[in-house]
Amino acid sequence: MAISKTPLTLISDFNLSVLARLLNHAQQDTPLEATLSPFGQPYQTLAAPPEREDAVVMVWCRAEGVLPSFAQGLQFEAVDEQVLEGEVRHFAQQLRHHATQVKHLLVSSWVLPPQERGYGMLDWQPGLGLRYLLARANLLLAQQLADAANIHLLDTQAWLQSAGNKAASPRMAYASKTPYGNGVFEAAAADILAVLDGLQGRSRRLVLVDLDDTLWGGIIGETGWQGIRLGGHDHGGEAFQDFQRALKGLIKRGVLVGVVSKNTEEVALAAFEKHPEMVLKKEDLAGWRINWQDKAQNVVELSQQINLGLQSVVFIDDNPAERGRVREALPQVLVPEWPKQPSEYAAFLRAMNCFELPALSDEDRQRAAMVRAERARQETKGTLANHGDWLQSLGMQVRLSPITPVNLPRVEQLFNKTNQMNISTRRLSESQIHHWAQQPGHVLWAASVTDRFGDSGLTGILAVALEGEEAVITDLILSCRVMGRQVEHLLLHRGVAWAMAQGAKRLVAHYRPTDRNAPCLSFLRGSGLTEAPEHTFSWSCVTPYPQPQHVMLEELPHVQG
Repeated sequence: MAISKTPLTLISDFNLSVLARLLNHAQQDTPLEATLSPFGQPYQTLAAPPEREDAVVMVWCRAEGVLPSFAQGLQFEAVDEQVLEGEVRHFAQQLRHHATQVKHLLVSSWVLPPQERGYGMLDWQPGLGLRYLLARANLLLAQQLADAANIHLLDTQAWLQSAGNKAASPRMAYASKTPYGNGVFEAAAADILAVLDGLQGRSRRLVLVDLDDTLWGGIIGETGWQGIRLGGHDHGGEAFQDFQRALKGLIKRGVLVGVVSKNTEEVALAAFEKHPEMVLKKEDLAGWRINWQDKAQNVVELSQQINLGLQSVVFIDDNPAERGRVREALPQVLVPEWPKQPSEYAAFLRAMNCFELPALSDEDRQRAAMVRAERARQETKGTLANHGDWLQSLGMQVRLSPITPVNLPRVEQLFNKTNQMNISTRRLSESQIHHWAQQPGHVLWAASVTDRFGDSGLTGILAVALEGEEAVITDLILSCRVMGRQVEHLLLHRGVAWAMAQGAKRLVAHYRPTDRNAPCLSFLRGSGLTEAPEHTFSWSCVTPYPQPQHVMLEELPHVQG
């Protein structure tokens, strides 16, 4: 079967054939099909209709290639800042217009040509310096694009820095209109691939970290928590503490952190509870497996407990043998070749590009607290006689609401990041979701779930389209955080009720298999819907689909606009 490729169009004022070649040969689960638009014609290309509406477009233009005033500035002519601002606004307007016709638009920020000193010590002087003008232009561009959800501004300066003194390629600039060295394009390709992973829901969401000589220095089993190397007036201890700060920063970005370590649990956890220099606290952890078992087995068990696939996991360990074991046993897990020196740990983690997010929601920032609440739920499960009693004890409430400007970013995130409970795995941008929901005969609910342990946030989506005598579920999406609590059944209940109100004879759901959404098929096959033919499920609208008794339903009305 032919592998579907992600179309990527490259637009530039210079030759990007090296970048296209790197992207087309990158090893990806979903390979790219990068194509070049004629270089040197960015405004003409942006004004023309795109060849494919499902394409991602990358616009990499130099400031001097699209801003005439800045090109004059590079010749050390006086620049009228008001004119320059007008040119930036015009360029941003063209980008915004093109973005309405494509899936995602990536835009490079502007940089000075490599090795350009400008006015030297005067280069940050307002009204004169090139760096000052460029900083103002970049800031204005970011402001002009800020509310366009499918436009993402990338940091070109980082690409030049990674190439060092080989960033410029004067000979190739004259010979083929390629002004940068290969190192710049390699860094750009890596960045673009990481961003696409984030946009397509493939970013990593769980970091599992070792303890001894990784999270702190020394062997806690030999010294106790009082003897580990952490913080204090010690450069090594400061390095471990800074690594913990980097991990805590990830938690604030919605990435979960857990522990997998060969240790005695009671001894190891004492450091989290008692050491005054610990930055990470026990409540920051999504979970832990601290025992003497095989670490690969512990990685599997902990990721299952947190309800994340192995494709979401990063494993960090100072011991190369343990890294090799996990890498070999679990190829889906990302196991970086970790630095030998603790002084490099924090910087290495902060430079990893596998945690890209197109947006940061309140749900992301509260994810660690939500996982703690889920752990508390599961602990109560063992104290009750059966699953039904446990569900009843939760006191669940589900609120269904239409999409709004406030919840649309989170809805888009669920569309593009949820894999396991996702009937079709449609990937849509905010504008595409909004457009779909506004069509006659379409309805889309966003489901928010709370219970006595806390607020799980906006965690579910049901989208249904009326097609003749059938109401077809186009999207049934549920975060792994609330799977198995019969929110899935509640969504079916609401979908059938809507179908009956529309006069449909059947509610139909077509399951489209991926390598990750088997849990959705398992749910459908146990839901009471009839499967015929394979992967097509239906419910006759003669009778309502029963509402789970333990879930209180609240619904906000849809207003067509």
